[in-house]
Amino acid sequence: MLAGSPCSVRTATTCNTLLKELQQIWMDIGENEAEKDRLLIELERECLEVYRRKVDEAATAKVRLHQAVAAKEAELAALIAALGDINTHFPLTVENKSLSLKAQLSMVTPLVEELKVKKDERIKQFAEIKSQIEKINSEISGYSQLVDSVSSLNIEEHDLSLRKLGEYQSQLRTLQKEKSERVDKVLARVNEAHSLCNVLGSDFSETINDVHPSLYGTSLEQATNISDSTLEGLENVVLKLKTEKNVRFQKLKDIAASLSELWQIMDSTMEEKGYFSRITSVTRLSEADIVETAALSLEIIQQASEEVERLSKLKVSRMKELVMKRRSELEEICFKTHIEPDSSTTIDKSNAMIDSGLVDPSELLANIEAQISKVKAEALSRKEIMDRIERWLSACEEENWLEDYNLDQNRYSAGRGAHLSLKRAERARITVNKIPVIVDNLICKTIAWEDDRKKLFLYDGVRLVTILEEYKLTRLQKEEEKKRFKDQKKLQDLLLTERESIYGSKPSPRRASSFRMAGNGYRANGNGSMTPTPRRSSVTSPTMESMTPRSYSGRQNGYSKETRRLTTGPLNFVAIPKEDTISSYSSVYGSEPGSPFQN
Repeated sequence: MLAGSPCSVRTATTCNTLLKELQQIWMDIGENEAEKDRLLIELERECLEVYRRKVDEAATAKVRLHQAVAAKEAELAALIAALGDINTHFPLTVENKSLSLKAQLSMVTPLVEELKVKKDERIKQFAEIKSQIEKINSEISGYSQLVDSVSSLNIEEHDLSLRKLGEYQSQLRTLQKEKSERVDKVLARVNEAHSLCNVLGSDFSETINDVHPSLYGTSLEQATNISDSTLEGLENVVLKLKTEKNVRFQKLKDIAASLSELWQIMDSTMEEKGYFSRITSVTRLSEADIVETAALSLEIIQQASEEVERLSKLKVSRMKELVMKRRSELEEICFKTHIEPDSSTTIDKSNAMIDSGLVDPSELLANIEAQISKVKAEALSRKEIMDRIERWLSACEEENWLEDYNLDQNRYSAGRGAHLSLKRAERARITVNKIPVIVDNLICKTIAWEDDRKKLFLYDGVRLVTILEEYKLTRLQKEEEKKRFKDQKKLQDLLLTERESIYGSKPSPRRASSFRMAGNGYRANGNGSMTPTPRRSSVTSPTMESMTPRSYSGRQNGYSKETRRLTTGPLNFVAIPKEDTISSYSSVYGSEPGSPFQN
């Protein structure tokens, strides 16, 4: 305690008063001087001890304050260094060092407390970021142990700077991006696996649970696993499902091809195809486009396989019937086009070969199908000539009608419809006059066809050119026969004229009747009897009919039970081409020679 201070003055006054009071007591007691001195020395010693104790306590307090200030300074420096806060100024400068220790301490302490609060907040930020980092790392690594408390984290408190915080934030953003990419990959693989399982008819939950239960979890708290092992497992599952899909697709395509072949062979209807027609429609898609539920399931494949097996068994029993049917179709086409069918697959031979097992019915059917295709192609190449044959045959039929018409004694009667027959007769004469030109053009076309294809044009097994040439020859013979008949009639008329000049112009009724009968197609013999004139018999000889394609068709087509009926509709005389001009052949008695096309 400093001398002169009010407190020291009061203490000195009090001590002096007490000392005087003590001396008075000693005087009253009668203490000797030696005892008084001893007591005073003892009192002084005790006072010194008290002062010394107080000084020591004060010195200790000073040291503690000094240490506290130093500790606060060190703590402040550590906080500033840890936080990296370069904007915080150190309060104890050289000028502030002259202040008392308590003033220095009071100056440093608030700043330290402020930085402690800031440090705690920074630690929380670090803990939160590191917790997220550890959580994402654990999800990526596949560990399920997540960081639940700050105490479990290793926080480096010596470096809590914003720079360090930024590094952790950057690391967190990188991990979050990687997590997002992994989640997208996992979801894509899961969706792909779900689609494949849907197409294959497999149990998706069982398939995906084998990879990781979290991928098909129902709990909202259950996180989707995005570890490398999960991604790898999903890749393997998707690859396995794709391979299985490809195998089943190829198998179903083979089954569908077999079904289509069997349906075609057996001429199955849509009702018979039924449910399995959907399988063939699925196989026409590309593998990637198949998304229909259970389109490639084992059940569908099994059902299709059973259907193929059933149809295969049925095919054996129906193949013979199909062969006969297709052979009949071949013969029908050949009959319509006047082409000789292949004799190696006749119905009798086909039945014998199938029953004996010498040939596979499928091969025999394929052979007949090839023959049908060949006949159709040849029929297409023969169409122009066949049309010309039809035109020729129609003209021949019109010639037949005209001959019958000319033999009708009542053709010029005024009966109902006589004018229509007369008009048709005029048109028929024009058509009949075109027959030679039609035949010549047909021969030219046929020879050109044969030269182009290096083979003969056969009509029911006979060369058409031969038929036409024979027809021309027969027609020429018929014309010569008609000419002879005309000359003979002229001779008869001359004899009749001479007889009239001898016996008069009025013959007896009997003679007139005889001559009238001769004029009607009879002639008198030398003995007075009448014989038929060769008006019709000589012209319509069977030789002429045998030279027509119709006659050959009736004779040669042993594979058909009924003969062909060529023309059933009215003739279109306007459609006859101009190249078939009217020939120089003129009619005798207003008609052409009799047609050889009567059946």
